[in-house]
Amino acid sequence: MASAAQRVRLFAHPDTPGEWVWSIGAEVELTPGAALVCRYELHGDVGRLRVPAARTGRRADGLWQHTCFEVFAAAPGGGYYEFNFAPSLEWAAYRFSGYREGMTPAALARAPGLKARRTADQLELTAQLYLEGLSELARGPRLRLGLSAVVEDDGGRLSYWALQHAPGNPDFHHPDAFALELAAS
Repeated sequence: MASAAQRVRLFAHPDTPGEWVWSIGAEVELTPGAALVCRYELHGDVGRLRVPAARTGRRADGLWQHTCFEVFAAAPGGGYYEFNFAPSLEWAAYRFSGYREGMTPAALARAPGLKARRTADQLELTAQLYLEGLSELARGPRLRLGLSAVVEDDGGRLSYWALQHAPGNPDFHHPDAFALELAAS
């Protein structure tokens, strides 16, 4: 399973523009060995953002309440997964049976590989997500993905960024947010 890397741009939700962020780009690809690699690049006044300091990578809940990057992956036949990756190198993985229903921790065969780098005007995060323990995603001929980010500024305000926003309040779980398709080759 492999695909060419696809580069995309994330857009701020119109109700949460995030004045200290100039742009967020992402690159995603399926690599040999059934891994989904997501690279995020946030450009902005990083000093005005709350970016958690790097720690030992571990599973943690509630990452979406602060600066983190996310990928949602639709499973063939229904349901989807949510993966959160924080600059602290903490991560979370959940399985949903339907739209915001049946949330359970996703059983990963191994923890995602995370790397983060921060400068005055850029925050980069790369996440290598191993799919071998997620057979629904690993064996599918294509993946439908939603890429997103939550960014917290130094005043505690959150802005919500996505490849595509559904109408209404920010909602990365909405089916309209799954706007990128990767085919295995």
